[in-house]
Amino acid sequence: MAYRQVSSKSGGALSWFLQRVTGVVLLFVMIGHYLLMHYNIDSGHTYSAVLSRMQNPFYKGLQMTFVVVGIYHGINGTWSVVRDFKLKKSVSWTIYALLVISGVVFGLIGITTLMSF
Repeated sequence: MAYRQVSSKSGGALSWFLQRVTGVVLLFVMIGHYLLMHYNIDSGHTYSAVLSRMQNPFYKGLQMTFVVVGIYHGINGTWSVVRDFKLKKSVSWTIYALLVISGVVFGLIGITTLMSF
């Protein structure tokens, strides 16, 4: 098997960069989520407490960021692992399509749930 150099355009340099950026964003969002939702004893975990908290655009935006960036980060990371296996193109594209479809479906479920508050 001959060594073939892959250019950054086809080698996933943008995906690699966005994976790092979304990882940093998720770190801060996760810490914010934990401090605001779980660390603060007064925040409450009943349905009515969550309902009143989600009326605040800041909380809703935090959760929306968590859903959207988290799904992108997870799908991009999974695709990077799958891509490393050098599977047949048909298998790779099938897995890619399933990842994108599941990301869209779960993203819509998360966004719809958050917007219902």
